[in-house]
Amino acid sequence: MGETLALASAVFFGATHFLSALLARRVDSTALALHAQLGGTALVLAAAFLVPASSVGAAALGWGALSGIGTGVGVTFLYRGVSTGRLSIVVPLSDVGAVVLPVLVGVVLLGERPSPTAWLGIAIAPPALWLVTRARRDRTEGGRTATGSANGLIAGAGFALQFIALARVDPAAGLWPLVASRLAAVLTIVPLAVTAGAGLRMGGRFLLAAAGTGALGTLAIVLYTFATQQQLLAIAVVLTALYPVIPVVLGLTVLRERVTASQATGLGLAAAAVATIALAGACPPTLVSAHAS
Repeated sequence: MGETLALASAVFFGATHFLSALLARRVDSTALALHAQLGGTALVLAAAFLVPASSVGAAALGWGALSGIGTGVGVTFLYRGVSTGRLSIVVPLSDVGAVVLPVLVGVVLLGERPSPTAWLGIAIAPPALWLVTRARRDRTEGGRTATGSANGLIAGAGFALQFIALARVDPAAGLWPLVASRLAAVLTIVPLAVTAGAGLRMGGRFLLAAAGTGALGTLAIVLYTFATQQQLLAIAVVLTALYPVIPVVLGLTVLRERVTASQATGLGLAAAAVATIALAGACPPTLVSAHAS
């Protein structure tokens, strides 16, 4: 079940980033990040009252807030990157960073021990992600490529913090840690916007679109959080981080883009990674509780 939730999370993350990348080319990227998080906050706040929460402690809310800081940094720099640079460069850099750091934390600090089969799937995933999102670079881009790469690396660190902190949330707290996460994300984005001199106003249909992408992203976070409660952090993160496959598929089917040989290879490797990890999940190793004292 944990693998299914993580894959569902990847689908929603992929759809979110596909739509956000389109919006970031037409509106201010920081304003987009802010209003998306506001939309996500509204959704998770309404849902929090419907999900049982037997114990909402300070630690759970603290981990949620810490994840929100990572979210705020991640979405701000991701949207900045895709608004000025190449999606095919920014996304893989952010995604690989978001995969590697949580896997290391899960193994080194949380004592997780994925099976050899699961390790094989984990090893396949990063090159699959890179190939899926790879495209020929325009040699005339120069500085835009460098800027996009820097934004992608910072975004990856933010998303890694988001994934790691959410895996430490106590399930007994229900969705209230995610409410804290969304609020912390908003509070993180505002000073980043002020520092960058970005305008935060957004009107009309773009405002609704931004809120909608934020709601999709929050749903993805909810699914990921539930996945970490049933599966190793290392595996849940890798499966969730396969989300770049979704924008590529949407590009092929919706935008009628052509797939390159490297992207086709990456899609095949991504499918192999999912199948391998799913096979390992049929006989999972002992899960070291992320919430043990």
